This record gives sequence, C-alpha cells and structure tokens, in this order.
Amino acid sequence: RKSHDTGGKHKSTGHISRAGDRDLRRLLILGASSWLRQVRAKPDRGSPWIRGLLARRPVKVAVVAQAAKTARVIWAMLQSGQQYRAPSAA
Repeated sequence: RKSHDTGGKHKSTGHISRAGDRDLRRLLILGASSWLRQVRAKPDRGSPWIRGLLARRPVKVAVVAQAAKTARVIWAMLQSGQQYRAPSAA
C-alpha cells in the first residue's frame, strides 16, 4: 500500500472497517453496487474518477471504494450539519 503520511500525521487509507455497524456497511455496499451497475451500463453517468477506477480495478474493489467515499461524504455532512451538494460538472 502507498503511504499517506504527511508531516508525521497519519492519514487513513479510506477502507471500510469491519468493526462498525454491519447493517450500515451492507447498505453502503448495496447502494454502491447498484450505482456502479448503472454506470457500467451507461458510462456517461459516472464521474471520471469512478470510470477510471473501473478501468483499473476489479468491479468489487470499485464498489467498496465507492461505498467508502459515500461513507466519508455522509460523515462530513453529519459533522457539518450541511445538506448534500452535488459536485459541479466541470
């Protein structure tokens, strides 16, 4: 694995731990797999990040990566109290 250390402060690699809530983790994986099924059927729906990931990695790895990204977005929304803001198309 690539190191993500910066200035002595360790950053997480962003994996979904099995120590947490099993049902929540299962729902995140289910939602990510459903979304990626749509992206694979119509590639114009997905972001460049997920399309590139699908090109480089197996589908199940991409599913877990998308679920982890979704979990980080949800966590940030809960911490800040803000509503979801979709990324703007560049």
